[in-house]
Amino acid sequence: MDFNYYQICEKLLKTLPEKQKEVLLRRFALGSKDCKKGETLESIGKNFNITRERVRQIETDAFSRLDQEAKKYSKVFQYFRDFLKKTGGLRKEEILLNELAGGKFKNQLYFLLSLTEGFARFGETKDFYSFWVTDKKSWQTAEKNINLIYDKLKKTAKPLKLKEISNLNSLNSETLNSFLEISKKIQGNKQGLFGLKEWPEINPKRIKDKAFLAFKESQKPLHFAQVATLVGQALPQTVHNELIKDPRFVLVGRGTYALKEWGYEPGMVKDVILKVIKTAGKPLKKEEIIAKTLKQRMVKANTVLLNLSNKKYFLKTQEGRYTIREA
Repeated sequence: MDFNYYQICEKLLKTLPEKQKEVLLRRFALGSKDCKKGETLESIGKNFNITRERVRQIETDAFSRLDQEAKKYSKVFQYFRDFLKKTGGLRKEEILLNELAGGKFKNQLYFLLSLTEGFARFGETKDFYSFWVTDKKSWQTAEKNINLIYDKLKKTAKPLKLKEISNLNSLNSETLNSFLEISKKIQGNKQGLFGLKEWPEINPKRIKDKAFLAFKESQKPLHFAQVATLVGQALPQTVHNELIKDPRFVLVGRGTYALKEWGYEPGMVKDVILKVIKTAGKPLKKEEIIAKTLKQRMVKANTVLLNLSNKKYFLKTQEGRYTIREA
C-alpha cells in the first residue's frame, strides 16, 4: 500500500497543544522529510528552560492524547502488522524502515510504530541490532532459534546454507532470514552461506580470504589480476603473492589460479603428468596424458609434450606409450 507517512504525522500533530507538538517534532525530527536524528530530552529541556523529566512527561501526555486519534489510521497500523507477520513478527529496524516506504520518511515511520501498543522496539545491544516486533512471543521464538543455530554452527565449524539451517526447525526461509539479520554473532555472505561473524569465509578481512570468496562466487579459475579487481586491491602483484603462498589456491596456468577443493592438485605440469600415470597404473598414450593433464592445467598441449620428453622423469615404450622412469 502507498501511504503518505509525512502527511499522516502532520495531521496527528495538529490535534496536540503547541508545546506537546513541539516536543514530538523535535524528539522524532518529524519536521524533516529526510532521516535526521531527533533531539534529546535534555537539549529540549534546556531550550524550554525545564527539566528533562518534565519534557518526558510532556512527551508521554502527547502520546496519550494521540492514542484515540491514531485509531483513524487503523489501516496503516494493520499494514505494518501484516508486513511484520510475513517475517515471523520481527524485523531488523534498518531493513523495516527501508522496506515500508522505500527508504523515505524513516523518522515518521519510527514515530508511527512507537505510537501504538501493537509494536515493540528492542534497542541495539552487543549481540543484536535494533529491531521491531509485534509481540514478545516473536522475540522469544527468534532468540531461541538464533541460539540454536549459533550452537549448531559452532559444532559444525563451517558455514551453512539457509536450507541446511532451516532443517533445525519448522520456520520458513523468510522468517528464519529475518531472525538471523538481527544477530551480530551470525552473518551471511554473498554466497548465501551463514556462519559466525569472525569466520574469514563470512567476514573476510585479509586479502587471501577475500580472494577465496571471490573464487567461490565465480566458480571458475581466475587470473590474479581479475582477483585483484574483485577484491578491490589496487596492486595485482600483492594478490599474486598471497595466492601463491596459500595452499587453498593452485596455480593452474600462467598467473591463473583455481581452488584446491575443486580437485586441482598442486605442483608443476611435470608433477601432474607423474600423478596421471601413477593413477592409471600403466603406460599411457600421449593423447590420454594430454587430455587428463589439461583438466588440471590451463596450458597448451605442446607444453605437456615438452614435459613428456624429459627423460629424467619419463620413458617412451616400444608401443609408443609413456611411463615413469624408475629411480
